[in-house]
Amino acid sequence: MAAFESLAVTTIMPLVSRELDGAGLYALAFAGPFATGVMGMVAAGNWSDRRGPAAPLMTSVAVFALGLLIAGTAGNMSVLVAGRLVQGLGGGALTVALYVVVARVYPALLHPKIFAAFAAAWVIPSLVGPLAAGIVAQWIGWQWVFLGVVGLVVPALLMVVPALRGLNGGPGSTPPEQAAEPGAESAAEPGADPERRPEAEPGADPQRRPEAEPGADPDAGEGHGRTGRAVTAADPRPLTAWRPAWDYRRLGWATLAALAVLGLNLSAEIPAVGTALSAAAVVVALVAVRPLVPAGTLRARPGLPSVILIRGLAAAAFFGAEVYVPYLLVERYAFSATLAGLALTGGSLAWAAASAIQGRLGPRLGHRRAIRIGAALVLGAIIVVLTATIFVWPAVVAIAGWVFAGGGMGLLYPRLSVLTLALSTRATEGFNSSAMSIADSLGAALVLAVSGVVFAALAANGAAFSGVFALAAVIAAAAVVVAPRITPAK
Repeated sequence: MAAFESLAVTTIMPLVSRELDGAGLYALAFAGPFATGVMGMVAAGNWSDRRGPAAPLMTSVAVFALGLLIAGTAGNMSVLVAGRLVQGLGGGALTVALYVVVARVYPALLHPKIFAAFAAAWVIPSLVGPLAAGIVAQWIGWQWVFLGVVGLVVPALLMVVPALRGLNGGPGSTPPEQAAEPGAESAAEPGADPERRPEAEPGADPQRRPEAEPGADPDAGEGHGRTGRAVTAADPRPLTAWRPAWDYRRLGWATLAALAVLGLNLSAEIPAVGTALSAAAVVVALVAVRPLVPAGTLRARPGLPSVILIRGLAAAAFFGAEVYVPYLLVERYAFSATLAGLALTGGSLAWAAASAIQGRLGPRLGHRRAIRIGAALVLGAIIVVLTATIFVWPAVVAIAGWVFAGGGMGLLYPRLSVLTLALSTRATEGFNSSAMSIADSLGAALVLAVSGVVFAALAANGAAFSGVFALAAVIAAAAVVVAPRITPAK
């Protein structure tokens, strides 16, 4: 469902922008959902840690569908963007809830294959989505691309319902750590919540999370660092302490980060102070994101912080360039929306294929090597697209180059997901899954927002596309530099 929606919307957005006279809001139509997604991710992570992932997952699907309905019935670009913002809120929460489901349902040894399956789910949408979206937009109306995805929501939700049974907090459950303790008697009343976990000691910083043991090698095996406290009859602490409170502070920071990104998108509309507002918005967004990710993330501290940072940099580089590839083909090479959308198919198929390959190789392909190769492929592909844009090479060069970008993401994305869960305890799965998804969304949102400013500034001299691809290349180069730091410091 999410795969089809992503590819379909990217395909038709140049056409929508032209029909609704919304070129000034083009970047916001993509950056906005990423920004509001940060709010959804924080809320879903906190909710999942409190009650389990089932309720957040079902709620997020409903919000996602509501956003699609608003966008599909929009009569102008402002309403469409509003629908996209609602859609992003649900989509962000959906991502985190799914990661927590994986962590709770499947053993760590299967995580690489599970995340490879996530990528494989993009294969059919990659083949059908751009073509179908282009045809529907051209012959029926772009509105039905959004409304058609709503029809996929119910069957998609029904397919995951069986896996959600027993994952919500509620009567009749016992913490898995307790159940795994041979002969241990329950210290809780019948009906204890399996998702309750210890809160911080009095006076402790609520943002501190347990990390993996110093010097642990993320390639040494899955699941190290998972040291959840078992509850036994000898444990004097009541089980009610296992459920964390709503973290309104983090929700507030997430809202501030989203507002900063939205402000950055709109700063170009105020030429007199646009540059100052853009700089201020970037600073505010970076300050706001600090409490939402592991300590040291913005400094690229070795270990989990660098894993999260690379995730954000990779998303920023890839998606910051991808949304402009169809736009480039439509505006410069006079491609139809259908044909321009097909340019994304190669990258999506390469993503799925590379993800499947890394899943099959498993530990034979170390995490560090997979991530370094993937980051290098993304950088190389964006440089190819940039060069083709500058020298006006045939469109096939840019399209072929984008295939390698998808392959790079297929290598590094699943491994970053695996590492995030491997370097988490049961008590921090929700927070760290949320942080990883926040890095995805906020990284992409910030770069898309800045790209919109760059595109507008350079449009007059014909260098708009070159500018946005150059920005994406710089971000990809930063990911290559940070990649070796995924190993915790010895």
